[in-house]
Amino acid sequence: MTATHPITVLLADDEHLVRSGFKVLLDLEEDITVVGEATNGAEAVELARATRPDVVLMDIRMPKLDGIRATGQIAGIAGLEQVKVLILTTYDTDDNVFEALQAGASGFLLKDAGPAELLHAIRVIAAGEALLAPRVTRRLIGQFTAQRRANRSAEDRLAVLTDREREVLALVGRGMNNDEIGAALFLSPATARTHVSRAMVKLGARDRAQLVVIAYQTGLCDTAS
Repeated sequence: MTATHPITVLLADDEHLVRSGFKVLLDLEEDITVVGEATNGAEAVELARATRPDVVLMDIRMPKLDGIRATGQIAGIAGLEQVKVLILTTYDTDDNVFEALQAGASGFLLKDAGPAELLHAIRVIAAGEALLAPRVTRRLIGQFTAQRRANRSAEDRLAVLTDREREVLALVGRGMNNDEIGAALFLSPATARTHVSRAMVKLGARDRAQLVVIAYQTGLCDTAS
């Protein structure tokens, strides 16, 4: 986002002190603006529809409608395709994180992350990248994709991709950005971005986070890679 278009953020957490703390932190940043606060998932959906923020900072466990279902509803609303959801979770073993990614979240962050890490996460998500907490990503996604293999075989699911797009998908699954993918495959960052975009369209992925999930589900990446 530019200085004339700050990143707009919607806070969704049922704890007043948590929301207040986030708001104080974000209000200090010139490139970030808080546009609303929701105390439960249902409010988050309605406020997302009303304010169309760039990023929703979404707690998983909330009353009335939890963060996972709220994320799924936001992802399914026409006109909110550009709204990115950053899931906040308390425990690095939270088995709901994978479901949140499948529902349409662009990433997740542990609640014990420091202020600098939170600000970085918001900016990364707003820029269209996936943000998956490094210390838990491989173990978490590997654990739950092993239990939820797609009904179709990996070959059937990936048949729509070119060989190059498969290579790119595997590197996305390893957490690489476009610059890193380009360097690894001797491509320009722009060309890498094009391959990522084509893979997203062909696989019906909302964003890069869902590409990461698919890379694990289909075996292109595993916890040992």
